[in-house]
Amino acid sequence: MTSQTPTPEESTTETPNQPEPAFGWTPYAEQINGRFAMIAFVALLLIELITGKGLFGWLGLI
Repeated sequence: MTSQTPTPEESTTETPNQPEPAFGWTPYAEQINGRFAMIAFVALLLIELITGKGLFGWLGLI
């Protein structure tokens, strides 16, 4: 009963296929746009929570 520990060469895991930057409607562009949209949505919620006003009220448009 010997326990075998994996060597560093055996224990390496492959990274998932990451899309490469390119011009146009690519999976990479959609991934980046989605991430920025999520950040913007959270930022808008925080602005409304902190100021007590919506985005247009905070900007002085209402």
